[in-house]
Amino acid sequence: MIAGVDEAGRGPLAGPVVAAAVVLCPEGIEGLNDSKKLSAAQRERLAEAIRRHCHVGVGIASVEEIDDLNILWATMLAMERAVAALACDIREVLVDGNRCPKWHWPSRAIIGGDATEPCISAASIIAKTTRDAIMIEADRAHPGYGWASNKGYGAAVHLAALETLGPTPLHRRSFAPVRAALLLQSACEGVSR
Repeated sequence: MIAGVDEAGRGPLAGPVVAAAVVLCPEGIEGLNDSKKLSAAQRERLAEAIRRHCHVGVGIASVEEIDDLNILWATMLAMERAVAALACDIREVLVDGNRCPKWHWPSRAIIGGDATEPCISAASIIAKTTRDAIMIEADRAHPGYGWASNKGYGAAVHLAALETLGPTPLHRRSFAPVRAALLLQSACEGVSR
């Protein structure tokens, strides 16, 4: 079996990085494409079909792991977890991007693979919809940052909230805007004492 792997959430200031691995069903899934080229409704419809008919594995690297390892190695860890979660024999793994994790599965990195390889497109859709759901839930727990719409990326509303509300436990402290907000918060606390 050939698995496709992709991730979502390398660039945001908050939340985990999520990877998905998908082995397509023999008949395939109609309408697959890079998740960024699909509407939210299309992604949700396709994600449901993929989960119903294909082998799917999801791997998550936490904010703490991102800060400890850096975003690249946390992404590789999430990818490894996603493939391990497939629980089926894998002959080869096709990874979107320019490098593969250091793992025991034979693999190939394919730049732009989420638009050209259906199994990677499916993984892209699963990773994106899974991470989006995590950030929508996080928005309920941490209102004011706009995560339901910006998914933790550095949108204006998010950056403004970082300045006024400060970082949450879901913020990546190793990312420059979050570090700056922490320094500002620390300076303000020092002045108020």
